Amino acid sequence: MSGTHEARLAELGVTLPDAPAPAANYVPFVRVGDLVYVSGQISMGPDGLITGKLGDTMDVEAGAAAARTCAIALLAQCKAACGGDLDRLVRVVKLTGFVNSTVDFTDQPEVVNGASDFLVDALGDAGRHSRSAVSAAALPRGVAVEIEAIFQVS
Repeated sequence: MSGTHEARLAELGVTLPDAPAPAANYVPFVRVGDLVYVSGQISMGPDGLITGKLGDTMDVEAGAAAARTCAIALLAQCKAACGGDLDRLVRVVKLTGFVNSTVDFTDQPEVVNGASDFLVDALGDAGRHSRSAVSAAALPRGVAVEIEAIFQVS
């Protein structure tokens, strides 16, 4: 049975994938009290990794779409941390977004808005969060965006 959050995701045409497995020696999330810390989720679409460098091979719109895929993976991890019940998500507390970008690219906030806007669209006020959006000279496997999150859960 789908809960409130998943019903809203369905309205947006989004089905959460299985939570991605970690790619190295770390865990995908850690729960401490009512907080879930989710490891960085990299931009990935149905055809594999979304790679590129903002300000060179990608524009802001493509970067924002890549950030949106990170947000979907973050929710999938949060759902896994909540035993499969996404309605235990109380709110998104913080996102930290890393954007693979050139030295002179300064629109990192607009790129990470792809994740922020999606979370607010999907979760309403529970999706509003604090945030950092920073540039990175390179990201793992050449991906365009990586985002980590902190969620409050019940």
